[in-house]
Amino acid sequence: MPIYEYRCGQCRAEFELLVRGNDSPQCPQCESEKLERKLSVVAAPVASSAGGGAPEPGGMCGRPQCGSFGCQGLG
Repeated sequence: MPIYEYRCGQCRAEFELLVRGNDSPQCPQCESEKLERKLSVVAAPVASSAGGGAPEPGGMCGRPQCGSFGCQGLG
């Protein structure tokens, strides 16, 4: 059951939904079914078995707590 990111074509709300089987997703704000599925970012596994190796060039270690700004200020 994948989680998809959507943008509502009616009220422009952005949200994530767990989609099950043949369910028709609806906007949680206005209940519209006119939704645009957005491109989601996929998490990639880190090569280190401990999951806490040195950051890759550019400061990205792959840990979710680092976010899109790299490993700034985390220890």
